[in-house]
Amino acid sequence: MSVLVLNKKEVEKNLTMKDCIGLMRETFAALAKGASSNPLRSIIRLPNKKGLMGVMPGFAGENNIFGIKVLSVFPENYKAGISSHQGVVILYEGDHGRLTAVLDAEVITAVRTAAVSALATDLLSRKDSKVLAVLGAGVQGRRHLESVSHVRHLDKVFVWDIEDRNSEAFVESESPQYDFQIEAVPSAREAVKDADIICTVTPAKKPILESQWIKPGVHINAVGGCTPDAQEIESGLMARARLYTDYRESLFNEPGDFLIPKSEGLITEDHVKGELGELVLGDVSGRVSESDITLFKALGLAVEDLAAGYFVYSRAASANTGISLDL
Repeated sequence: MSVLVLNKKEVEKNLTMKDCIGLMRETFAALAKGASSNPLRSIIRLPNKKGLMGVMPGFAGENNIFGIKVLSVFPENYKAGISSHQGVVILYEGDHGRLTAVLDAEVITAVRTAAVSALATDLLSRKDSKVLAVLGAGVQGRRHLESVSHVRHLDKVFVWDIEDRNSEAFVESESPQYDFQIEAVPSAREAVKDADIICTVTPAKKPILESQWIKPGVHINAVGGCTPDAQEIESGLMARARLYTDYRESLFNEPGDFLIPKSEGLITEDHVKGELGELVLGDVSGRVSESDITLFKALGLAVEDLAAGYFVYSRAASANTGISLDL
């Protein structure tokens, strides 16, 4: 059995943000049509509570592949200069069940996560949105700046992080790449007060975004935290917003952003207006008025990883790159 192994460099070379945004549109349409399947992930926590391992299986029907992503998440890794997300995406072909490829998951995770948020932003934010707030100045903060800039013409970006030095480093590294101003601010409240689009990309256990801080008409991508004890969004804001998600089953079982306000009696499962794939297909309505606050709660799905992994695999195989191993 010949298996193609693709490292981080190969993934980065073959998966652009622009390509991935279009790919995620196709992926969510297939999921909404029932052509793909996405079981709930399994999470294994280490006894020392420093990190966890996520196991994410799925079937991507549009490409007739199935597989799994195995990923470790250690939020404090940044202190050691190490990525917080590390793992592999493993692909099998759907005709005979043969192992096809093993890919580094770090870049796939970073790019597809931000690409999905860009898709949600394109479908739900006001067309005239020009001011972006990024809460969390890590890898996902940078990737979300990149992805949102593909779908909206930005004039200004505000960034906040719990560590001031991270926000300052963000501005220093990202400003030369864009033709709009990027400014670090000392509080989340300051970052979001004039924002049209807000991306929360932190491992916060307590809310970092409050309803009273934001103006009408905002779109929010709530990305950080997919466990029941993680909550970036104040419960009252979750209740106030028109809520969308990537996959209902994941939303109803995994994130504190939904489960905590539900336990408080502020929302029910009927609060969800639709899934991203339903928006792509036009099966549900998005923003109804310019003053709506829309909120996309992302969980991150295996079908995203499989679609992105197959895209990279196909390009690398065509170019005869990567390492082919006989197992």
